[in-house]
Amino acid sequence: MKTIVLASQKGGVGKTTLAAHIAVAAEQSGDGPCVLIDTDPQASLAAWWNGREAETPAFAPVTLKELSGKLEALDKAGYAYAFIDTPPAITESIRAVVAQADFVLIPTRPSPHDLRAVGSTVELAVTASRPFAFAVTQAKPNSRLTVQAMAALSEHGVVAPSIVHDRVDYAASMIDGRTVLEIDPKGRSAAEVAELWSFVKTRMNEGKKARKKEGKKNV
Repeated sequence: MKTIVLASQKGGVGKTTLAAHIAVAAEQSGDGPCVLIDTDPQASLAAWWNGREAETPAFAPVTLKELSGKLEALDKAGYAYAFIDTPPAITESIRAVVAQADFVLIPTRPSPHDLRAVGSTVELAVTASRPFAFAVTQAKPNSRLTVQAMAALSEHGVVAPSIVHDRVDYAASMIDGRTVLEIDPKGRSAAEVAELWSFVKTRMNEGKKARKKEGKKNV
């Protein structure tokens, strides 16, 4: 089982929305079964899932102390991917969550304040030796600021080519336990999410291949 952790020091960047959406995208792509884990005390992801009618993705309630053992149990149960939402802070508890990650996705809004805040989250992933990438969220269409933000972020790491734009349908879909993939499967938002999941999956596989090659060189 692969574990994807969504982390950001800044609040309001869309971690919960992304966690729910890419988990559904993974299920729809045939990459499941997937499971969601909410480590944010606000429990927004849990609330979204509780309002959901569809049976997938699954949800696993867990405390931070139980996380490692729970991930092992979910792996044995046959889950392919676990998506973990985290609170907007950099604490020892979040470091423990990131340590369990196979991949860290860092949502970032294209604003100067948000860009200045990414350093702590990047340091978190680097210290834990975990591969990571940025996902630009809540972007305004045809905005020069978005282009500038992607250029600035690329100096610190890989940036997902799929930009998540600021559209009402993202927020609207989260109200009743659905995603844009289900409300408007052929819409632009659904295409963004599907592309983002494809990017994350590809990056994880590339990282695994690179580690295998490095291991062979060291033998």
